[in-house]
Amino acid sequence: MIRSMTAYANTESSGPEGVLSCEIRSVNHRYLELGLRLPEELRPLESALRERVAQKVARGKVDLSFRFKPATAGVAQIQLDEAMLAQYATLSHRLHAAFPDMVNSFADILRLPGVMREQEADGEALFALAKTQLESTLEEFIAARGREGGKLAQTILDRLDAIAGILAQLRGWLPEIRSALKSRLQAKLADLPLPIDPGRLEQELVLNIQKMDVDEELDRLDSHIAEARRILALPEAVGRRLDFLLQEFNREANTLGSKSVDPKTSQASVELKVLIEQIREQVQNLE
Repeated sequence: MIRSMTAYANTESSGPEGVLSCEIRSVNHRYLELGLRLPEELRPLESALRERVAQKVARGKVDLSFRFKPATAGVAQIQLDEAMLAQYATLSHRLHAAFPDMVNSFADILRLPGVMREQEADGEALFALAKTQLESTLEEFIAARGREGGKLAQTILDRLDAIAGILAQLRGWLPEIRSALKSRLQAKLADLPLPIDPGRLEQELVLNIQKMDVDEELDRLDSHIAEARRILALPEAVGRRLDFLLQEFNREANTLGSKSVDPKTSQASVELKVLIEQIREQVQNLE
């Protein structure tokens, strides 16, 4: 499937540990460049998350971010360590005889080291939730790339059809252009004061027609069009292949321009270059 490198997806899910949201966005890039923003709870998963994205995405500057909101917040996150509190109570009874006037408030007790601790999330459960969340977000992300890629592919196909139309016009013009070239050459030679050998005239005519012979270039462009259409039908990423093929398109279009002996073929060469550049702009967005 043809996929664009520009896309966005955002999903959110809830579990016993809290609410986890995942966001993926990407723009054009020559290679895959992945940036991650993770909460501290998910730092141990960074390597696995990178590997999974790389398995599903071939190119683009991709930003992946997770946000985690624990199921409990504020005071509810705090737990009383009763075992630690019992140890402090035992110690207090032992010291009471030595310090009978010592008084501790409730707040003082809570501030003792280890009495209060924050509730920790279940790491394995949270990791499993994050992996599931990444899969669903990647699915939406790739689907969005596919939808945008389909539009780009259709635009490219339209431009290829336009190029094919110009090539057909050029082939139709060639007999007329060759006839006009022969007439111009005969007229120039007729102005010369000396008689012209008919054999010499034919030689000059053949040389000039050979210089403007573009049949080979037209055939190669037809071949490039067929190859571009074949590539667009491939199931894998095709951006790099098309980019290389467009260099060949440009080479043939430039040769057509350099061999032109008629305003119509010169204009056709310019139009070909415009269409090829428009295709290149679309291909730069493809994965």
